[in-house]
Amino acid sequence: MADVRVTYDQKANAAYVYFADPQARTQVARMYPCDPVEVGGMINLDFDESGCLIGIEVLAASSKLPRHLLDMAERLDLESS
Repeated sequence: MADVRVTYDQKANAAYVYFADPQARTQVARMYPCDPVEVGGMINLDFDESGCLIGIEVLAASSKLPRHLLDMAERLDLESS
């Protein structure tokens, strides 16, 4: 299974699942918001210039993502300033 980077900010209850190498600094060219009524929350799909999916932003992440995924995610809210 490929390594996928996941970040989570518990204070904001937001997670991001990276499919592109975050070190490559791939730019988001287009964001497609999923219908919040149909998915029961806000989920945004990010695409690069060539139309490849590079990441998924999940708001209300604690109710949308499996607990084990959030537990293993890189915690952004714990990083010191």
